[in-house]
Amino acid sequence: MQLYSTNNLSSRVSFKDAVFNSMPQDKGLYMPVTIPRLDDKFLNNLDQYTLPEIAFHVAKHLIGDDIPDADLKAIVYDAISFLAPVVKLEENIYVLELWHGPSLAFKDFGARFMSRVMSYFLEKGEKQLNVLVATSGDTGGAVALGFLGVPDTRVTILYPKDKVSEVQELQLTTNGQNIRAVEIDGTFDDCQALVKQAFTDNELNEKFRLTSANSINIARLIPQTFYYFNAYAQLLKQGVSKIIFSVPSGNFGNIGAGLLAWKMGLPVEHFIAATNVNDTVPEYLKSGVYQPKPSIATLSNAMDVGDPSNWVRIADLFKDDMGDLKDLVTGYRYDDEETLAAIKFINDDYNYVACPHTAIAWQALRDWQQDNYKPDKAGVFLSTAHPCKFPDVFPKNIAVKIDVPEQVEELEKKKKQATALGKDFEGFKRYLLEKG
Repeated sequence: MQLYSTNNLSSRVSFKDAVFNSMPQDKGLYMPVTIPRLDDKFLNNLDQYTLPEIAFHVAKHLIGDDIPDADLKAIVYDAISFLAPVVKLEENIYVLELWHGPSLAFKDFGARFMSRVMSYFLEKGEKQLNVLVATSGDTGGAVALGFLGVPDTRVTILYPKDKVSEVQELQLTTNGQNIRAVEIDGTFDDCQALVKQAFTDNELNEKFRLTSANSINIARLIPQTFYYFNAYAQLLKQGVSKIIFSVPSGNFGNIGAGLLAWKMGLPVEHFIAATNVNDTVPEYLKSGVYQPKPSIATLSNAMDVGDPSNWVRIADLFKDDMGDLKDLVTGYRYDDEETLAAIKFINDDYNYVACPHTAIAWQALRDWQQDNYKPDKAGVFLSTAHPCKFPDVFPKNIAVKIDVPEQVEELEKKKKQATALGKDFEGFKRYLLEKG
């Protein structure tokens, strides 16, 4: 597998180099030189394969010979060891539940796969790998559990102070071992900016072997394609073949993976990019002007991203062809009041509890279906996190319905351990140099 930087189309690096270096020095993002189209026989018979089988097939075609088949299969089967069921709520409306992994969020797909790929590529005697990750909520917990105890790695998680839920914070700050948490007095965008700046700092790169576990890392993006193929497989079993995906979108890695799956041949009819008031992309899709803005705190905190990193990958997939992009992707945005109304409606109509991100994806799907009446097309909205991670969001009559998993109850017995820092880079750099 050869990759190039979105800022230098003639550049070439190997998959291993892209995984470890994460972000090119020119501040672009890595993309595959060739995106293979999967054969029709496989696509038309997806319903005959399990999730791990689908994941291995997709990974093999993207990664190629960089990891031998037997090793790649072992990585995939170890990482993707949980289900991602599609649940029917009513005619032509389904929910894809992506929170059945250990951290109770969709980020488990990317974090577990990436940690195992990095561990595979690490050679004995090499310099310790320092993994930096910014999180708006769920990424950090998934990365922490994905890398916990992995030899020769140290993970530093940056999260915005007072802008993640209590459960999310416990998942970030109670691990110990090779995982450490840094509480930044700022927004997710500030955390992300610190991570990006660290990768281009000469002194830090000379002293440390730095890599990222954010969705800017190509090893995070690839496994997120798996559940799109698997959702299609599940619906094929029910006789459904025309599908629209509604995706809760923050840093745009999730929908970026869906579009990559589409490029590989998955016959998706349409994508919906559902955001909260951090609506940089929906505004772009309407106006044609891409204007990043400071992030705003909302109830759907994992989507509080005003300058989504992965948008450059999506733009690269379409080579800035606004027409083709708008034909395939529609953007919707919702405020907190609308989010709460959607949570109530889903509970009242389906007796189903949806986290705020999931509720936004459902509302966007419903609005798209009303605007574009397509009775032959099934809508699938992605449920990206277990509702127990957001206990303060729900009214009491809904909160009592939430089953709290055992691992969350265990978390609540642990003590938070985090270092508080400001959002200035020099302070963060000093922390890294002093702490190692």
